[in-house]
Amino acid sequence: MATLSLDLRERILASYDNGEGTRDEIARRFRVSLGMVKKLLQQRRHTGDIAPRHHLSGRKPLILASHKKTMRELLGRKPDLTLQELRSSAGLSCTLPAIHYALASMGLTYKKRRSAQANRTARTSAKPASNGAGSSPGSTRPALSSSTKAGRKPT
Repeated sequence: MATLSLDLRERILASYDNGEGTRDEIARRFRVSLGMVKKLLQQRRHTGDIAPRHHLSGRKPLILASHKKTMRELLGRKPDLTLQELRSSAGLSCTLPAIHYALASMGLTYKKRRSAQANRTARTSAKPASNGAGSSPGSTRPALSSSTKAGRKPT
């Protein structure tokens, strides 16, 4: 739904203020919802302004400029912090991907993993690879198979 123009908002409120009808009648007259009339009256009562407030809507960021400054300082002192360490050091309560995106927008990098010894460095399977010949000895008879037939005996 499109935002109501400031002119229409002013006409709706002027009509209400002049007592030209109830909120429901004014909503029908200007072809807006009753909720919109109520919302305009409430907005004017709370803020004194009736302009659209889209720039204030939506989810508020959890990582503020002060947090970004703190993260930059922490990574400057210790550049090998992981996201989890950075989150706890900066006192953030957001997800790790949120920190990743914030760092990417700042042009900073971070350590991807904890430092730990590798679990195993040797091969885990010592079996040689099969070449496919005779993999299951009982599946076909050696003399006859589906792709070859015994030929006729020469006479």
